[in-house]
Amino acid sequence: MTTAVAPTLTASDRCDRCGAQAFIRARLSSDQDLLFCAHHGREHLDKLRAIAEEVIDETDRLQPESPTIQV
Repeated sequence: MTTAVAPTLTASDRCDRCGAQAFIRARLSSDQDLLFCAHHGREHLDKLRAIAEEVIDETDRLQPESPTIQV
């Protein structure tokens, strides 16, 4: 059984780089967070993982669900 986890980032969380909706949060050891949209997060993800205590990546929420076909 798979349990869906509620997203930790909301529409009010904005990318520190461009202001778009954030889907990636990097929690630093200084107890600060960096927020990135999917584009900028992917661009810097390797570097973020190297310096962050925790990286929360919710970019999978951007994938459209399969359409339901009713016959």
